[in-house]
Amino acid sequence: MKYLLGVDLGTSATKTVMFDENGQVVASVSQEYPLYQPENGWAEQDPHDWYEATEKTIRAVVEKSGVNASDVKGIGISGQMHGLVMLDKDNEVIRPSIIWCDQRTGEECKEITARVGLDRLMAITANPALTGFTASKILWVRNHEPKNYARCRHILLPKDYVRFRLTGVYATDVSDASGMQLLDIPHRCWSEEILQKLEIDPEWLPRVYESPEVTGCITPEFAAKTGLSPQTVVVGGAGDNAAAAVGTGVVREGRAFTTIGTSGVVFAHMNQPNIDPKGRVHTFCCAVPGAWHVMGVTQAAGLSLHWFRDTLAECYKQKEEETGIDSYALISSDVGKVPRGSRRLLYLPYLMGERTPHLNPNCRGVFFGLSAIHTKQDMLRAVMEGVSYSLRDCQQILQEMNVNTKAMMACGGGARSNVWRQMLADMYGCPVQTIKSKEGPALGAAILAGVGAGIFPDVVSACESLIEPDTTCKPDAAAHVYYEKGHQLYQKLYRQLKDSFDDLASL
Repeated sequence: MKYLLGVDLGTSATKTVMFDENGQVVASVSQEYPLYQPENGWAEQDPHDWYEATEKTIRAVVEKSGVNASDVKGIGISGQMHGLVMLDKDNEVIRPSIIWCDQRTGEECKEITARVGLDRLMAITANPALTGFTASKILWVRNHEPKNYARCRHILLPKDYVRFRLTGVYATDVSDASGMQLLDIPHRCWSEEILQKLEIDPEWLPRVYESPEVTGCITPEFAAKTGLSPQTVVVGGAGDNAAAAVGTGVVREGRAFTTIGTSGVVFAHMNQPNIDPKGRVHTFCCAVPGAWHVMGVTQAAGLSLHWFRDTLAECYKQKEEETGIDSYALISSDVGKVPRGSRRLLYLPYLMGERTPHLNPNCRGVFFGLSAIHTKQDMLRAVMEGVSYSLRDCQQILQEMNVNTKAMMACGGGARSNVWRQMLADMYGCPVQTIKSKEGPALGAAILAGVGAGIFPDVVSACESLIEPDTTCKPDAAAHVYYEKGHQLYQKLYRQLKDSFDDLASL
């Protein structure tokens, strides 16, 4: 039997999963690490934490599995996108990574648009300049930390820093590189024009690979630390959502998925690049060679529920300690007892600004309609419904672009809640399905590794043979009608508050 490792480098934790060649989980270990917010709207992490979590979890799954080192054929890494890792001439990390949800780079986005021009930026990178993307972070360091910028010799994304520590190779893949705003999306390569206009040294950037391509093998030193073989290959891997698409079988046109992790995403596969002229959703290269995807992103999906639990509903963590039942399962059970609409309470999930559809770093979270009647449970349901309305925003834009699907796959931590999946089905007006494997991004990364290691012929056929459907939530017609009205009010609230968000930012 041959085995593969899928490493899922997330915002809250890194999870490493060992799969056999039939896609069955052999062992799984995760390790958490902190997120730092030095100022309101900022978000940073220490790249060393990612590497240490990867090393420890790989070593733990190898020990736990008892598998022979020579039988572990490949490693694929799925990574949180957009984070900026800067290395000096000695390959030392220069500063903490500015990660995907950081909102400090509004002025740099204006600078990018002025230097490149909006039309050229859209034609080449398929997206307007956004605060979450990597290019604006590079310019922010240049503008605000010139000494750090002067030391820079290499720029890597989060998963690619970990890859470098595993292999000694500077490499990235097309799906993750798409979120840097430096890649020519239609041609799947770095854009000389963008780099020249932004005055970024192309020598700082890693080589770009397709997601299932082999980028190198692990070093003898890393093999000794983890119990693996130096012959274990490491493939290009993918950005977290591109990997999740592979792990849920969304690898053909007409297929789509929703993920509720720290952020939330509505993602659809495409055979040709399809660009929203308003830039409200992202068009990126996907993990299937020669294909693309379009996705809408809400910044604070699972993060909203996590924030509420830790800030206003700590009783659920206490119940978890007392009963051993996961706190989010307890929350989901209680939310299921609250009527749809949360007793006329709405939540806008803009804790970290918002991407789709607003592209607004200044908007912030809101509870609207609070009354003395409302309980923690009502507020928790409002949080879940608010996140779902935001995801409905994403789906609505995809429909405007004629990207239509008859069903939606669901993955991520939030998808484990039947209540949340039913909420999505009722809002989308289509069935929401899950697959038997709960390891979406890690499984996707492992499948990519399997293609690179020669175990599978290609990504699509591997998905067809390994991925099995599980549950289906069908939409309730009455609930869909209600939520369509609720969604209209949800959208109206943003329009009415937009100027007030800007006033708040300048207060």
